[in-house]
Amino acid sequence: MADRHRPGAGGFSYLPLDRELIVVARAQARLRADPSGVRSEAGADLRALDAFLADERLTLEPLFGAGRTPPLGLFHRVRGTDRRQEEIAARLTALPGVEAAYVKPSAMPARAPGGPVEPPSDPIDLTQRQGFLDPAPAGVDARWAWTLPGGTGEGVRVVDVGAAWRLGHENLGHQLAGIVAGTPVADLAWRNHGTNAIGVVCGDRGGPGTTGLAPGAHVGAASFHGIGTAAAIHQAAARLSPGDVVLVGLHRPGPRFGYRDRDDQRGCVPLEWWPDDFAAIRHATANGVLVVAAAGNGAECLDDVLYRERPDGFPAWWDNPFDARGPSSGAVVVGAGAPPPGTHGRDHGPDRSRLAFSCFGTRVDAQGWGHEVTTTGGHWDGPGDLRGGPEEDAWYTDAFRGTSAAAAVVGGALASVQGVLGAAGLPPLTPRRARELLRTTGSPQRDAPGRPAAQRIGDRPDLRAALARLLPGPVGSGVAERLRDELMPYPPGSGPRLRLYVAGAWRGLERPGPDVRHAVHAAFAGGRAGASASGTRATGSSASSSTTPPTAGDPAGPGLRPAGSRGRRARRPRDRRRSRRRGRCSGTRCPARSPR
Repeated sequence: MADRHRPGAGGFSYLPLDRELIVVARAQARLRADPSGVRSEAGADLRALDAFLADERLTLEPLFGAGRTPPLGLFHRVRGTDRRQEEIAARLTALPGVEAAYVKPSAMPARAPGGPVEPPSDPIDLTQRQGFLDPAPAGVDARWAWTLPGGTGEGVRVVDVGAAWRLGHENLGHQLAGIVAGTPVADLAWRNHGTNAIGVVCGDRGGPGTTGLAPGAHVGAASFHGIGTAAAIHQAAARLSPGDVVLVGLHRPGPRFGYRDRDDQRGCVPLEWWPDDFAAIRHATANGVLVVAAAGNGAECLDDVLYRERPDGFPAWWDNPFDARGPSSGAVVVGAGAPPPGTHGRDHGPDRSRLAFSCFGTRVDAQGWGHEVTTTGGHWDGPGDLRGGPEEDAWYTDAFRGTSAAAAVVGGALASVQGVLGAAGLPPLTPRRARELLRTTGSPQRDAPGRPAAQRIGDRPDLRAALARLLPGPVGSGVAERLRDELMPYPPGSGPRLRLYVAGAWRGLERPGPDVRHAVHAAFAGGRAGASASGTRATGSSASSSTTPPTAGDPAGPGLRPAGSRGRRARRPRDRRRSRRRGRCSGTRCPARSPR
């Protein structure tokens, strides 16, 4: 293990973790590796590779587990040495069955260096210092989102990929799922970084300190210590379902300065630059998991021609992941923007302007606060600057910063959105839809001297604007054309709900009384097509009803099956026309039936 590293004027130190030597096998060789050696399921001659590994006392370990098909099955980690790694990588590349071999620098917390902060004189209510929770454009409007069913992230799971956390913190324990992968490292700076990040996401609402953006979400932690970042991302995503979130607040030294560590973090880029990390992220997003990743604190333009060149040791099929014309990992990449001037008495430039350390470019999807993020845990490698003392479980800081802080803000905002969609019976955002939503809603990036908005870090999320686009609007009256009765709705624990298709969209009647439920079913069973639903207010998230029930139109046609419901799939419009030809319907509308 290397000596402690001290980046920049901040004077903090953290323990660098292992570099990783990765081997990419040739697909046609169908290489299989275990502690006894390597073999080819395609009959290729791998004796030279096996002999080299034996002579150097090395082993190949499948990075993503045995039996994986390409592309995941191509990646292996070399175990047995932390010296001469570049030499060994070069020699491995020349051996049969090997497509490429490269060395990955140690991943680092994407927390920007900086000077000490002056604690406030009377930090009694820490939530008042969490400006990122405020209405847009200053914040993401999280407090408004909490007023909606699911707005605190209920039913959503988030896993933070890092190295260590203080899981017993007084403001976190209620929603923590524990360590889901890897072994945490015993290092205070890494522990503070992880505690900072998960506090932004799920700090207890109404607890003794700060509040997270999605305090109802369940949060786990995946340590890359001992297994590597790609394996940690993969194992984290494997624990999740479509719509859940993997948070990656890490970066690495990139090619600008020869992959060397620098005290100022210049040249650091997102993890997806490396082929195995890209493969892990892409596998996660292909399975519907949102991956929210730091853009890095390297002050790099990710559109620079430097990133079009394939690095030595990378496979021939590698392509620049930062180029919008090339293959995408599907991750939400987050840059760091300035908070409103005067936040905590400090000024980092115009609100929503790019902070000087943040990477930027067309690949970056959105920005979060990159300074002055108030959250759980200590400051750098010491106690909290807001609340310190001997009890680490009661530490809080005013100065979480960097693209890792920004990523936590955006990840928490997306967890809130997914919770609202789940409570409304709507499908969760896909990774592609999440990126599109962040790019087309939100508070726009602004210019700063020497840092124009053309240096893209994207917009700051605006939950009110995002949810207005995703949820059906309220209606005062209309014809309910279809019905779904959710006696066991999703997420678990929410109350019964009627789902009505009114004015071209599915809308919910939350916790309808027996008289309303009976009236709605009676109207649909009686086939009173076209009758008015006046007096009923149905929305995508909540509703209230008068005594005048909505009545039925045509239940046949494209239907949305809410998560967790068991309603019968509605017939498509062409099926309805077929039914009419068979004599099942008469006139212009069909009698409505409740789904079984």
